[in-house]
Amino acid sequence: MSWLVLFTIVGWQLFELSGRALSRADTEPRPVTARGDLAADEQATIQLFEQASPSVVYISTRRRIVDFWSRDVMSVPQGTGSGFIWDDSGHVVTNFHVIEGASEADVRLNDGRTYKAGLVGASPVHDLAVLRINVPFDSPPAVPIGTSSDLKVGQKVFAIGNPFGLDYTLTSGLISALDRSLSERGGVTIRHLIQTDAAINPGNSGGPLLDSAGRLIGINTAIYSPSGAYAGIGFAVPVDTVNRVVPQLIAEGEYRGPSLGIILDERINQLIASRTGIEGVVILGVEPDSSADVAGLRGTTIEPNGVVSIGDVITAIDGESVESVQDIARALDERDIGDEVGLTVLRAGREQQVAVTLQRER
Repeated sequence: MSWLVLFTIVGWQLFELSGRALSRADTEPRPVTARGDLAADEQATIQLFEQASPSVVYISTRRRIVDFWSRDVMSVPQGTGSGFIWDDSGHVVTNFHVIEGASEADVRLNDGRTYKAGLVGASPVHDLAVLRINVPFDSPPAVPIGTSSDLKVGQKVFAIGNPFGLDYTLTSGLISALDRSLSERGGVTIRHLIQTDAAINPGNSGGPLLDSAGRLIGINTAIYSPSGAYAGIGFAVPVDTVNRVVPQLIAEGEYRGPSLGIILDERINQLIASRTGIEGVVILGVEPDSSADVAGLRGTTIEPNGVVSIGDVITAIDGESVESVQDIARALDERDIGDEVGLTVLRAGREQQVAVTLQRER
């Protein structure tokens, strides 16, 4: 063996011995460096989550199917989502699309207790639904209600939900835009949505969007994403809409909004417009003893000789032009029953102003 090889072997042995000695001397954990107090915004966020999370629930739905071969009825999982406690009576608010098509739903609370839920009411046009659970003791608190009429772009928001089944996840972000519209399946357009960059993913639907005071300002309802996952654009139904619709769902099981008491049809309206060049919405009929009837609005009539006499044509509501039945529905949904609206109508080619007090939809 050459001296060079021997020197190399001895050198490695000495290196290994020193390494083992160093490892034995360094077996104790390193001391922890004190970090000091959490920043004020961190403390506020932690407090917000601890106060709000007990009010958030995890919803899992099932649907019944018939086995093709045995004809047996089976209950199979359908999907999951989020929701939150609305009041002390066990009402839970979520999105309509979370429970759509389901035959049963389970609601799991923050402490792990799970209860069967019953459907109280739903409004697909607002993508809202109300469930009810019977909690015999230690009911979770209701989420504090805020307002969405004074929200500002740039305001900080927080979302709590169950994305991908990962329950009680907190994300934060900003209000990116206001008054967005989103077309859903079936041609329903949800309006006045809050846009946020707080991370919202599948499973967040129905969960609360909170302001920095921990108040409910919206319900997370949808995301815009080519891949189906978070892409920085999420939408929430504003709480002012929720606070108008949910009490009626609880009381009556359905939402019947403000109405003029007239009969409209978009397809017929488009047909008349294409043939006559009329711009606006044609009143096809007036409900007897309705607000429209009291105000003297006129519907379309067919004479005995078959001649069609076009009724009043609504061209504006409170000065805001309308061109379709959807425009009228949107304008009325922003108002309350009992409000008076000013209609601009064309009657026999002449423009007139008519005041109508909104009634409940029949």
